Amino acid sequence: MPNTLLIRGGRIIDPGQEIDKTGSLLIKEGKIAWLGDGAPPENDYDTLDAGGLIVCPGFIDLHCHLRQPGDEEKETIATGTLAAARGGFTTVCCMPNTNPPLDNESMINYIKAIAANESPIRVLPIGCVTVGRKGEELVDMGELEMAGAIAYSDDGSPVVSPEAMRQALEYSRDFNRPIIDHCENLFLTQGGQINEGVVSLELGLRGIPASAEELFVQRDLDLARETGGHVHIAHVSTEGSVELIRAAKEEGIPVTAEVTPHHLTLTDEAVLKHKTYAKVNPPLRTKRDTLALLRALNDGVIDIVATDHAPHTAADKNCEFTQAAFGISGFETALGSLAGLILNSELSLNTLIAALTVGPARILGYEKLGTLEVGAPADVTIFDLHKEWVVDASQFASKGKNTPLDGQTLKGKVMATLFQGNPVYMDEAMKIESKKE
Repeated sequence: MPNTLLIRGGRIIDPGQEIDKTGSLLIKEGKIAWLGDGAPPENDYDTLDAGGLIVCPGFIDLHCHLRQPGDEEKETIATGTLAAARGGFTTVCCMPNTNPPLDNESMINYIKAIAANESPIRVLPIGCVTVGRKGEELVDMGELEMAGAIAYSDDGSPVVSPEAMRQALEYSRDFNRPIIDHCENLFLTQGGQINEGVVSLELGLRGIPASAEELFVQRDLDLARETGGHVHIAHVSTEGSVELIRAAKEEGIPVTAEVTPHHLTLTDEAVLKHKTYAKVNPPLRTKRDTLALLRALNDGVIDIVATDHAPHTAADKNCEFTQAAFGISGFETALGSLAGLILNSELSLNTLIAALTVGPARILGYEKLGTLEVGAPADVTIFDLHKEWVVDASQFASKGKNTPLDGQTLKGKVMATLFQGNPVYMDEAMKIESKKE
């Protein structure tokens, strides 16, 4: 493994430093040592040619499910992080809806220990908000923070109790940790399968109304206003939620928000073709919602893109629609699904890179992640914005093959991922040239 590596001649984009130029990047001892457009300050290095490619900070996923412990048949930390590396991610934040859930110190330590031994990239655990993710009794948030939890969420379920959410946000205010909420009014979604609308009527499936999300978004924003705590709205899916968040930001309420690749690029009509493989929670919505989400990402109302990678077994999906699990396996298709928005001039390249790098780093308070600043960890993603490839879910590194994109031709492919200077994924077209050769 090269101790010093020059990534040569790529288009370097680092939104955090407002850099967008052709140049080279020198990595030494796992850190960024130099960035420039001339000769590097050293002569002894191996070389990775990035001509015609984008070189940017490693992607950070603030929202994913690695399933371990408890559901290792769906995913493990090892398989999930390998899939993430193929998708250009160098840091992933794993949600606590495992079995048992990550609601105590020993469980956080378990994730950290497994990741240290089996993951090629950085894994940051998210702790529960409530004991057992039951939405009522607050966990010992101080204990989880000391153990290494970087945020709190009951994702997969909402924080049902307003008092528990209020207390969690007070903690967030005092200790500068985001509370990530899955906004869902369970009384309105019980038995719901897909978005409530024309497609649900056509298929005779019970719908999930937009109001189920928006009522909880409004509640959380009200509590954030009252407490001053940082609420992060997970997987925003509706135009109404966007407008609530927009108004809250204009008011100065401490709120951030994320959107998934599938909510940006697919509508509920995908269910007609892809059936259960397009069943996700919150559901795919309408074209009007998709356009509202895209506008919100472009203008900064939505801060980041997160995959909500939710791997499942074939049996979880190949069954009656009402019995099928919610979720899409998203690590390995994230860039390819989003690149079309850039190529169609619906989203700027720099905005997308910011939403995958410096945006999540700032939400987490990690100044040295999401950047190519000298001295920062050499977490680097290299991709070809125009390269065509065919999605073959059977070849995913993830155990979860559940994607509505299987068989589709996408443009935009990750060519190499480096974690602390170590290549953890390399496309067969990429090769490191050694000085000694």
